[in-house]
Amino acid sequence: MKTKQDIDWDNLGFNAIETRSMFIANCNSSGKWVNIGLTPYGKISLSPASTVLNYGQGVFEGTKAYMSSKNRVVFFRLEENAKRFNVSCRRLCIPDIPHDLFISAVKETVLDNLDYVPQKEKGSLYIRPLALGTGPMLGVKPSDSYTFVVFVTPVGSYFKNSLKRLNALVTDKYHRIATKSIGFAKAIGNYSGTLLPFKETIEAGYDEIIFLNASNENILDEARSANIFVLKNKTLTTPSVQGSILPGITRDSVLKIAEKVLDLDVREQDVTIEELMNADEVFFTGTAVVVAPVGSICYNDKTVNFEISYSESMTKNIREVLINIQNENIKDPFGWVMPAD
Repeated sequence: MKTKQDIDWDNLGFNAIETRSMFIANCNSSGKWVNIGLTPYGKISLSPASTVLNYGQGVFEGTKAYMSSKNRVVFFRLEENAKRFNVSCRRLCIPDIPHDLFISAVKETVLDNLDYVPQKEKGSLYIRPLALGTGPMLGVKPSDSYTFVVFVTPVGSYFKNSLKRLNALVTDKYHRIATKSIGFAKAIGNYSGTLLPFKETIEAGYDEIIFLNASNENILDEARSANIFVLKNKTLTTPSVQGSILPGITRDSVLKIAEKVLDLDVREQDVTIEELMNADEVFFTGTAVVVAPVGSICYNDKTVNFEISYSESMTKNIREVLINIQNENIKDPFGWVMPAD
């Protein structure tokens, strides 16, 4: 465990730093979760035949706690994370986590690790709930036992410079996931398939990769771990949530901010390659990336550079409203912020 004094708070990256404690609950064949509670941050023992290791029966969530301008620690839309977690669990045949258990587990873990919450504007405390199939099953079938874990770690920006305009590559070499598969769930297996495409993308000199829809390569899917938005004039469009698209909580927040606060015409519908390449602005959204501006996009050896400066962009306006709500710098018009205690 790193102490508060061991951490370089001015240079936090997006890495796992050991904290004081984590939360654990277990579930057996009865389907009932037994609260073990807080335990020292450490390793989890698994059978080599566990379903999570052999068949990827596991889901996760990602959310954050912030030190707000009111000098208190707050959560952002935690209730939505609890709901989405169970949507993912059901798709992977994992017993639902009772809503109160999820919320209390997150709160307990954060409150026991308050000294790892970065000061305002230096980062946040990233929260990672997990549900894993831990029972040994040699055949391809759901586990008969599960473990629910919540751990936390202080993080800074997902990208080295959170305001850097990213250079993105659209790939038609790989698909992120099949259209009617599990793309809408936060399943652990959704992300392993992006590792090689992203490695090749970085080696080619780009910052991020954009995948196309597996059933129709004329329309967009999403990035490796973020939703995508396209702005043209006053119209903001993002691919609709259909099977392969993760219903991002930041995505939904941006849609509401754009429509209710910034008076944009908001649309959830198919986004074509042509619309992407002819956009005024493009950005990614997610818990980790928040709102990340795109500076250029390359597709089939054609590169488009977005001319508008970040300081004058709608992307900047959207990001600032979102962050100001999260940090309680402005009044929360949606009731999204929840105090930790």
